[in-house]
Amino acid sequence: MAKDFNVPPVVFPSGGNPGAGIGPGAQQRRPSAPFQPPRSANPNIPFMSFDVSSAPSSTAFSTPQFAPTTIGGGGTGFEDEAPLLEELGINTKQIYQKTISILNPFRVRADLHDDADLSGPFLFLMAFGLFQLLAGKLHFGIILGWVTVAALFLYVVFNMLAGRNGNLDLYRCLSLIGYCMLPIVISSAISLFVPQGGMLIMVISGFFVIWSTRVCTRLLVELASYGDEHRGLIAYACFLIYALFSLLVMF
Repeated sequence: MAKDFNVPPVVFPSGGNPGAGIGPGAQQRRPSAPFQPPRSANPNIPFMSFDVSSAPSSTAFSTPQFAPTTIGGGGTGFEDEAPLLEELGINTKQIYQKTISILNPFRVRADLHDDADLSGPFLFLMAFGLFQLLAGKLHFGIILGWVTVAALFLYVVFNMLAGRNGNLDLYRCLSLIGYCMLPIVISSAISLFVPQGGMLIMVISGFFVIWSTRVCTRLLVELASYGDEHRGLIAYACFLIYALFSLLVMF
């Protein structure tokens, strides 16, 4: 059985106008029409809301201009900078000339080695270690250690012989020993194609040891003062140094 409920009627103030009760001076807002984009001037493109022909052309643009950068207040740009190898103190032309000088043991130019450097010796030592690595021998640490000890040994021996007048420094010793390692590097490359432990490899190694000894002795005698008086002792010390390196090649 359905029941009837009495619902009281809704009474709006001010004669049933809902917006009249907001406050004095309030105006009723009317809904505005929805936004409609302007019609295109081209009837073939109905979905376009603007005229393509009226848009500005943006295909051409100007390249930004930069002011030249001055370096140190005197240059006009990066073109005036020195090459990277020159900034690092690596003179490739000088290294090449010193290498050619070592390859001729009878005409060694001592004036080229007056300016000592370690770039060429480091290159030769790395090449020597690489050839030993190709032969199955990992000797990089031994090579670098022996070169350091050999330079110290030669530096002490020569300055003890020359006394207070000795002018051979340790840096030049490292440079000379490293450059004179070039014949040993060549013998290490040849040993890759020669059986190890035979008489042939010993003869080849002995020849290159004498080559290195002769070049290093001549450079030391001509570059250092009072070296000519002790040529025999200097040659003996150089022979011991390069004979130790040749042992790495033979065995």
